Amino acid sequence: MECMFGPVLWSWPSTCGFTEDLCQIGAGVSLPGIVAAKCGAEVILSDSSELPHCLAICRESCQMNNLPQVHVVGLTWGHVSRDLLALPPQDIILASDVFFEPEDFEDILTTVYFLMQKNPKVKLWSTYQVRSADWSLEALLYKWDMKCVHIPLESFGADKEDIAESALPGRHTVEMLVISFAKDNLNYT
Repeated sequence: MECMFGPVLWSWPSTCGFTEDLCQIGAGVSLPGIVAAKCGAEVILSDSSELPHCLAICRESCQMNNLPQVHVVGLTWGHVSRDLLALPPQDIILASDVFFEPEDFEDILTTVYFLMQKNPKVKLWSTYQVRSADWSLEALLYKWDMKCVHIPLESFGADKEDIAESALPGRHTVEMLVISFAKDNLNYT
């Protein structure tokens, strides 16, 4: 919050991705991407091209936060589109709580894999709420030649029941992970 120029405004809950060059996938109201843009990152927000109201919310969040330079594009996980092909190489992809439906896991990783082809050093940073201990990305990560590093929330003070004086995450289990190509040495600092 110290790096921001004024408050971040948003309209309702978010799931999303971003480019240092950041690309935020599944942006929802785009809070992580908006914060990154306020901190000076070049940000591209995206949500499903099949959900124009979600893209409108992203644009509204940018307008409310005086961020006309932030691009909003429609990307649907697992689909190669003109907008996906036109994206420049990314440095970081933010994905806030996108791993909530197991049937979408491979489509998400397929899209990430495509972006990794443009920049093999790109990292997907994701937080997600654990909804079932039976769900796993392990087989899909192996299939797509990716690896995952778990980032302990206590390593950056986010292991509390009330982060930033809010009621979040409450008693929910939230995990953070960084996904990259398996052959890359992961350095998330």
